[in-house]
Amino acid sequence: MPRKALFLLNLVLSPERLKLYVWASLVSQIFIVVTGGAVRLTGSGLGCPTWPECEAGSYTTVPALGVHGVIEFANRMLTFILLIVAILTFLTVIRLSKAEKAGLVWPAFALGFGIVVQAVIGGITVLTGLNAWIVGSHFLVSGVLIGVATILVWRFYGEWTFEIPTNRLLAAITFPVGLVAIIIGIIVTGSGPHAGDVKTPRNGLNSDFLVHIHSYPAYLLLLLVLIQTLLLFRNSSAPSFAKRMNLVFLGILALQVLVGLLQARLGLPVELVALHMLGASVLASMLTLQLLITRNLLHTK
Repeated sequence: MPRKALFLLNLVLSPERLKLYVWASLVSQIFIVVTGGAVRLTGSGLGCPTWPECEAGSYTTVPALGVHGVIEFANRMLTFILLIVAILTFLTVIRLSKAEKAGLVWPAFALGFGIVVQAVIGGITVLTGLNAWIVGSHFLVSGVLIGVATILVWRFYGEWTFEIPTNRLLAAITFPVGLVAIIIGIIVTGSGPHAGDVKTPRNGLNSDFLVHIHSYPAYLLLLLVLIQTLLLFRNSSAPSFAKRMNLVFLGILALQVLVGLLQARLGLPVELVALHMLGASVLASMLTLQLLITRNLLHTK
């Protein structure tokens, strides 16, 4: 390999770049949920009416597809950016020493594999005419990848690994409650408007009833996080990092509940729906982080 190319390779895959890559992995996984939501909320879900091509005979959007084609094609291109970030992260990780890469290899690999899976699910979504259940699974997989990216960041900062035994049971309850709230929220979305295309049928469930069902685990989650935050601040031995993160978690969750109430009362305006999707993505990360903080699941570097 030419010296200049080798120098460039070592520069790009330097261990000093890993901090940038792990954070880019997390941020980009959240960002693509927001852009995917923008595709749906602008009615651009079938802006590219087929897959893997955008239009028959063209892998890129064409003028006849208009602005919807541009929006959908741009979101598809973001997948390649996420894949590049995942590849750079994985290659950088495997170049580390055995001790340094402990606990980093599997989440780095899982992110790259998951992105490919997401691309396939996205293609199936288009080919099935935006079937509400497949669209929901698309978001659910994104939630899993956000959780994996959170683990990757956590394991990069090995010094964050500590244990707060008094909150283990509470954390074990909080995580599944949050997961149920997200899943029901996905089903609610599939029953309401903003399908991504005016001709796309919804899942046929009663949206008003599901909104009420969705609120119960959401309120319970808010209560559990509030209790956990109070317990943390009463625990003099609890690390300040854990206290700060729980305050952040509580604030984001309270805002998410408020946005959910407002969007239901105001007829689901697209701006609030987009903000609610962003909140759900961040909450997937915070749920994972909260579980990691309180259960000491991960290795130190």
